[in-house]
Amino acid sequence: MYLEYWGLKRFPFENVPDPDFMYYAPEHEEALARLLYVIKGNKGMVMITGEIGSGKTTLSRVLLQQLSDVKFDVGLMTNPVLKPLDFLREILYNLGLNPARNSPKSHMLKILNEKLLENLRNEMSTLLIFDEAHLISRETFEEIRLLMNFQLNDRFMLTIILLGQPELKDIVKEIKQLDQRVATRYHLNPLNFVETRNYIKIRLEKAGSTNNIIDPQALDDIYDYSKGIPRLINNICDTSLMIGFISKAEIVDSRVVKEAARESG
Repeated sequence: MYLEYWGLKRFPFENVPDPDFMYYAPEHEEALARLLYVIKGNKGMVMITGEIGSGKTTLSRVLLQQLSDVKFDVGLMTNPVLKPLDFLREILYNLGLNPARNSPKSHMLKILNEKLLENLRNEMSTLLIFDEAHLISRETFEEIRLLMNFQLNDRFMLTIILLGQPELKDIVKEIKQLDQRVATRYHLNPLNFVETRNYIKIRLEKAGSTNNIIDPQALDDIYDYSKGIPRLINNICDTSLMIGFISKAEIVDSRVVKEAARESG
């Protein structure tokens, strides 16, 4: 392991949605602000898109950290590739409900309605997060649209967050009745050059680094190879630290990064 060699306490470039390692680029800050606006204002639905590895899932975990368990009942769907009936059943499971396996759709909708009303009586908001939403089928999207019919005169009874790759925008746009329900939408672009440098610096600091272990030219190279996509940055940096450790390098330089980029594909 390279931790001790580089003077680190934690692995800085793990590709897991750890909120502790969140880097708040301006676009991520705006996306988070839009999410909180829709949720706290009971606006109904918000859609966040971005390329593979742009930080959408991590952003959702940061969001959950900022929401009080007392005020929000959250269902997190990470595998939305389900038929409509199974999809609805999975939503209930995620909200702590356990309908019978053979429950008809009407019964499950009744259970969901009762849950939403119970949460309102307890002054709780209901939040459903659908990750990888671009994989949802057209017929299942119709179920999501119908969920937005759960509303009172002055507010929606639940908030839906759609997170997905860029094609999600076109999918939703084709379903006009659903598209019109989206209160706000935002697209996450890759990090720029300065943001990529700051991203690497902050993650190293959070992992315990007190020294410059990647030289400036190598940072430039990491941006060139990764195009500013956080997941690719993580892959290249993690592999670079491993290669540097194995080769007993004093610092991660362009040679090490070039080899790491080749290994990272």
